[in-house]
Amino acid sequence: MVAEQFTAAAAQVEPVYHDKEGTLEKTCQWIEKAGARDVDVLVFPETYFPGYPYWRGCSIDRWTELMVDLQKNSLSVEDDALEILGETIDEADCHVVLGTNERSERPGSETLYNSLFFFDRSGDLVRRHRKLMPTHGERTIWGRGDPSTLDTHDTDVGRMGGLICYENHMTLPKGALAAMGEEIHPAVWPGFWEQHGHPGDKSKATDLEAVDTCDQYPAMREYAFETQSFVISSSAYVSDDVLEDWDEIGFNIAAGGSMLVNPAGIVKAGPVLNEETLLVAEFDRDERRATKAYFDALGHYARWDAVNLNVSDAELEPFVTDGHPPAREPSASTVAEIADEHDLEVETVESIADALGSR
Repeated sequence: MVAEQFTAAAAQVEPVYHDKEGTLEKTCQWIEKAGARDVDVLVFPETYFPGYPYWRGCSIDRWTELMVDLQKNSLSVEDDALEILGETIDEADCHVVLGTNERSERPGSETLYNSLFFFDRSGDLVRRHRKLMPTHGERTIWGRGDPSTLDTHDTDVGRMGGLICYENHMTLPKGALAAMGEEIHPAVWPGFWEQHGHPGDKSKATDLEAVDTCDQYPAMREYAFETQSFVISSSAYVSDDVLEDWDEIGFNIAAGGSMLVNPAGIVKAGPVLNEETLLVAEFDRDERRATKAYFDALGHYARWDAVNLNVSDAELEPFVTDGHPPAREPSASTVAEIADEHDLEVETVESIADALGSR
């Protein structure tokens, strides 16, 4: 049974910059704060763990030093830190979406990805999403994510998707998540900015007049309306004092700017600038129903005969079998949907999938 009401929160929290252990401790503290306020879904900003690389355009010698340091302080899905996070999340009883620099678990690789880790209420890591296309100078930091990580999963408060920064401007991935039934949309960003004519000419937002030029503000409202999703937009905040201690910081936009938006595109909380905060709002599924009565992107306002999508779920692997990559195991939600549609037992569908995968 999906809850009719839920509490959403954006953790606009300053990481202990480039410090894995310090950031882990602080993350747990803010998860505990969210639990004390009965938050159901908590979202941390883009690469909150252990901080966005605002130094990405520095000199090559300094870049190499900082990349090695970032590799050492990033998370992987096999990291012991996930057990500590899981225990804290379990006690807080909330779903957590953690923006992180992710170190590849593939043997032989040290590549980093800009990722979202999705934890359920029990603290289990149920899914990850890797940013499909790092933006501009970010391509010197992170690899490109596999198509398979563009996905959704079911929770007790609704089906959850999620995108990272400029992915929220990518028309077709947005449509793909909508077609997957997304209801709750975590969106994460590296800050909030004033834009001066074009995306390459921006500066850190100093006050809320920035909403007039920052693409993020209308993007989050439009995302909510066009997909009828509850949007939890979590944006990075790092104080100037912290970044001043790091030489060659040339891209300081860490102003925060988190906001919570209902499916009608109405901002229910935020944006909040230049401070740490746990931004909280209450959502009701009737807000979504009322919007869909006018504009249902997956129903009466869709024309799939005119426009439709071809979505890949491939995992990019170094080995192939008979000219094809290894088959991807279907998600639990996909198996359940197939079983329900064809009136089969879940175990039957899993057996068929296993047999096909071994061929």
